[in-house]
Amino acid sequence: MFSDNKKGRDYGNSTDFSRNQNKISEGTKIIGDIISEGGFRIEGTIEGTFKTTGKVVVGSSGFIKGTLECSDADFEGKFAGTLNVSNTLSLKPTAHIEGEVTVGKLAVEPGANFNASCSMKGAVKSLGKSEQKTGQPQAQSATQGQGKSA
Repeated sequence: MFSDNKKGRDYGNSTDFSRNQNKISEGTKIIGDIISEGGFRIEGTIEGTFKTTGKVVVGSSGFIKGTLECSDADFEGKFAGTLNVSNTLSLKPTAHIEGEVTVGKLAVEPGANFNASCSMKGAVKSLGKSEQKTGQPQAQSATQGQGKSA
């Protein structure tokens, strides 16, 4: 019960930051650059460059102005600037997005405001591979902007 056997225990030595959750509360404004490996919940305001390998959730009172790079993002709040989401960007009915967006997958619920130029990384890669195999451009290349809903 009170032995010194600590086998199997890990006290703070973990390097997996993806489970960590950071929170920027409503009423907080951060101006500058943020670099993290953990996820974020944003209820306040961030102006600047924001890079994380984790997931970003922007609540209804949250606002990000500048550049955001992350693995996944759920928006209920506002964004203005350059948005790079390597996996899935999910826009809730209260979301308002303006600027340039690059995503792997995009999910937009009715009511969301999406005024952005958008490119999807997955569709371009698959078209490039099919062109290399056949040696000729695909006749369906006009459908490049159409993607599947997740």
